[in-house]
Amino acid sequence: MEHTAESLEMLYEKAKKYTQTSLDLLVLNTIDKSADVLSSLTSRIFIAMAVAMFTLFINVGISLFIGKLLNEYYLGFLIVSAFYFIIASVLYFFKDKLIETPITNMIIDKLLKSKRSGITILDQFKEKEDETI
Repeated sequence: MEHTAESLEMLYEKAKKYTQTSLDLLVLNTIDKSADVLSSLTSRIFIAMAVAMFTLFINVGISLFIGKLLNEYYLGFLIVSAFYFIIASVLYFFKDKLIETPITNMIIDKLLKSKRSGITILDQFKEKEDETI
């Protein structure tokens, strides 16, 4: 009886340590994935800002060029503005397909991809599921 009590106590301690270790691992994985997603988004934001600045100045140049050709600078700016209005309208109507879905897929891919093996978390679950069958 005493041996059984010691075994149960040891089993309880091992289960407690296993639970704590699993919780610590979950916290560390969450921090790692969050940092990975945030760093990826931050770098993309800086690249987008650089592209936006380039686009701004190239558009001012194109507007001035078109205005010079038409002998009225405001016409160049109106033409370039109309061009961007058309692009904005297309993006608005197709925003789910062109913007939201790719960004959502990128974030999900970053969250589920394991850095070490290149195997996604879902693949690991599928392997465990196959082993139990």
